[in-house]
Amino acid sequence: MKRCDLHKKLFMKAAVLHQLGSAPKYEDFPDPVPGEDQLLMNVKAASVKNIDKLRAGGIHYASHTKLPEIVGLDAVGTLEDGTRIYAQGVGGTIAEKTLVRRGTYVVLPEGLDDINAAAFPNAIYGSVMALLFRARMKKGEVVLINGATSVTGQLAVQAARHYGASKIIATGRNETILEELKGMGATEIISLKQEDQIITNRLKELHSIKSIDIVIDYLWGNPVKLIINSLKGSGVNNFSTRVRIVSVGSEAGKDIILESDTIRSSAIEILGSGIGSLSQDDLKKFGSEVLPEMFTLAAEGKLKIQTETADLKDIEAAWQKNIDPGKRLVIKI
Repeated sequence: MKRCDLHKKLFMKAAVLHQLGSAPKYEDFPDPVPGEDQLLMNVKAASVKNIDKLRAGGIHYASHTKLPEIVGLDAVGTLEDGTRIYAQGVGGTIAEKTLVRRGTYVVLPEGLDDINAAAFPNAIYGSVMALLFRARMKKGEVVLINGATSVTGQLAVQAARHYGASKIIATGRNETILEELKGMGATEIISLKQEDQIITNRLKELHSIKSIDIVIDYLWGNPVKLIINSLKGSGVNNFSTRVRIVSVGSEAGKDIILESDTIRSSAIEILGSGIGSLSQDDLKKFGSEVLPEMFTLAAEGKLKIQTETADLKDIEAAWQKNIDPGKRLVIKI
C-alpha cells in the first residue's frame, strides 16, 4: 500500500486546538475509532458557539485539557447508512468525522438543510428550556425577552409566540434587529440605547396595562436591574404580581446589587437556566421532545435563524473573526 493511501485511510482534516487561548488550526488528525455503543458520523456542518470559544480559551469549567484536541461540541452529519442526524459528539465535532453515542441523536426532517440544522440547537436550548422547563410558561402569559437581538434571543421571541404568549416584549441595542423581531412575534420593542429612566417608565407602563409574567434574561447587569425596579411593588396597598425572571446569560455584566427590601416587597422569583439548573429528565426531554418539534417547525419555515458560514479549511480565520451577535457561525465540512 502506498504511503499516501495509508495517510488517507488513517487521518482526517479537523479544527485542532494546540494551546488554550489560541485559534484552532486546520490540519490532519487521527480518524476516530468507534467504541462500544458508539457510531461514526460523517460531519457536514458544525456551529461555533460562545461555549466553544470559552472552552478553547481556558476560561470555562469544561475547558479543553488533553491538547491537542478537536474543538466543537455538536454537529450535523450522516451515519454510515446515510441517515441525517444532529448529535453531540464523543470528542470534538468540527472535523470530517466524529463519534456519537447510540440512541442519543436526533434524526433530521426533510426540508431542513445542514447549515440551519447545525445552527439551531444551542439557541433552542437557551430559549425553549428557559421558557418551558424553568419559567413553566403557560399559554396567554406576557413574556419579556431581555437581550432579544442575540441569536438565542431571537429564537426566544419565536418560541414564545409558538407557545402562545399573549404579548411579547423584546429589548436590545441593535435597533435593526429589534424592528425585524416584530415579524417574528414581538408585539412591543424597547431600545436599550435609551436613558435608564425612559426604559423604566415604559416597562412600568406596559406592566400596568397587563402584568408581565416571565422575563427571559440574556444580559443581567444594569438592564435586569432596570427590569426588577420596574416590576417590584412599592409598599402597603400596592401589591406586585408574580414574575419569574430566568437568567440565561450575562452579556451586560455578571453582578447586580439586589437590596433585600426589593425581594420583600415583590413577588419576583429569580431562576437560572443552564446545565446545572436543568434536571437529567429535562435534558432527556430536550433531545426526545423539544429538538424534534423545533426542527420540524424550522423545516416548515416557521422558525428563522441568521447564520454566517465558513469552510473547515478557513477555521483559524473564521474563529478569530468578529461575527455579528445576531448571527451564528457555522463551519461547512
